[in-house]
Amino acid sequence: MEFLQGDGIYVSRSQRLTQFIVSSSDSLRAYRCGVWIWKLGNLETMSSRGEHQTVPLSVLLKRELANERIENPEIVHGQASQSKKGEDFTLLKTECQRSIGDGVTTFSVFGLFDGHNGSAAAIYARENLLTNVLSAIPTDLNRDEWVAALPRALVAGFVKTDKDFQERAQTSGTTVTFVIIEGWFITVASVGDSRCIFESTEGGIYYLSADHRLECNEEERERITASGGEVGRLNAGGGAEIGPLRCWPGGLCLSRSIGDMDVGEFIVPVPYVKQLKLSTAGGRMVISSDGVWDALSAEVALDCCRGMPPDAAAAQIVKEAVQLKGLRDDTTCIVVDILPQEKPAAPLPPPKKPVKGMFKAMFRKKHSESSSRVDKEYIEPDMVEELFEEGSAMLSERLDTKYPLCNMFKLFTCAVCQLEMKPGEGISIHAGSSNSVKLRPWDGPFLCSSCQEKKEAMEGKRPSGDRHSSESD
Repeated sequence: MEFLQGDGIYVSRSQRLTQFIVSSSDSLRAYRCGVWIWKLGNLETMSSRGEHQTVPLSVLLKRELANERIENPEIVHGQASQSKKGEDFTLLKTECQRSIGDGVTTFSVFGLFDGHNGSAAAIYARENLLTNVLSAIPTDLNRDEWVAALPRALVAGFVKTDKDFQERAQTSGTTVTFVIIEGWFITVASVGDSRCIFESTEGGIYYLSADHRLECNEEERERITASGGEVGRLNAGGGAEIGPLRCWPGGLCLSRSIGDMDVGEFIVPVPYVKQLKLSTAGGRMVISSDGVWDALSAEVALDCCRGMPPDAAAAQIVKEAVQLKGLRDDTTCIVVDILPQEKPAAPLPPPKKPVKGMFKAMFRKKHSESSSRVDKEYIEPDMVEELFEEGSAMLSERLDTKYPLCNMFKLFTCAVCQLEMKPGEGISIHAGSSNSVKLRPWDGPFLCSSCQEKKEAMEGKRPSGDRHSSESD
């Protein structure tokens, strides 16, 4: 949170700045994550569209109390797969601990790794990505702060995993769809063409990943050509071109992945990230490799398994996809149901005995608005909210100092690999950009020399080494 001179206080939520204008010098309270902020009296808020609303202090207090009473959901999951090449791998972990030894602060992780040109990259990412993401999150954060830190940490974790794997000089690559569920918050990071969708109990469908196929992503095609790569179809001779659009050299159909060191470093590991806050009614999430989505739309995939438990639902989705297109590729599906906790029925209260003054109470004048009605009016809206979405491939944008929790990250630690550096050793992530002349020596975040080289290679600012031809997809 950044406190500015004067009465303006800026708080970031959903990556958009919201200005809270305090009309007097009354006392103010705010969480560090910037989720709740209030003063004694009324608080005027201004959205990015310039709309104003007055929110009473009592509203914010009741919202906070209501949120504290909300229980974590029940997570039920299942998976199914039919193998063609043996290059699809999954990660399914529930009750992961944010704090070692603390069984309360837990979260769940679901990952799908669709390898190509071998399985080494998929296996390595499955074994190391979560550790790299968690190492990029500061310690001692409360839950709201931890959730707000995830988008930045996921970017750092993806890039570190890619960099470490490429140092092994293995040429395989993998798509990644990586989901973290903390309470009623879902955060999804993805590179490649595996996809994740969520259907709320209310019936809305949310697309939580991006498709990084060159065939359908014009922005990525432009980024690759600007970085020194070429995009085109396979030349079959005689001027004929066949197949999907590919990146050359290498012939990869994707613009983002982990691994693929032989293709060129403009194939980047920087993920698209999206974050949702679910309603307490929950819903169903489906994570599948391209073998499913090449055959089924989101609506068909959800409809074909409606009413089934997750294990059976995943098997049905894979079955439907294979029946339509055949088993041309590894076809994998993970289904996760996010459900409200089942509560035992409350016992019926014993019948009340007549008491003195009962008839007087029956005819007493009632207020036009009961307190329960007022409470309902002030409860936080129970609906799906999109909190964060960002897909830029530029590290200088994804790890920028404008990030709302930048003050919680160590100043002299590499923003990607978490290497501790001495003052003056780090290179500002903005170095070489058009506004770098305005930067002060302490303007971070900073990169170590190795991660700075990786950043420059991804942005096409230096040769990325020898590239060996390959036609993997």
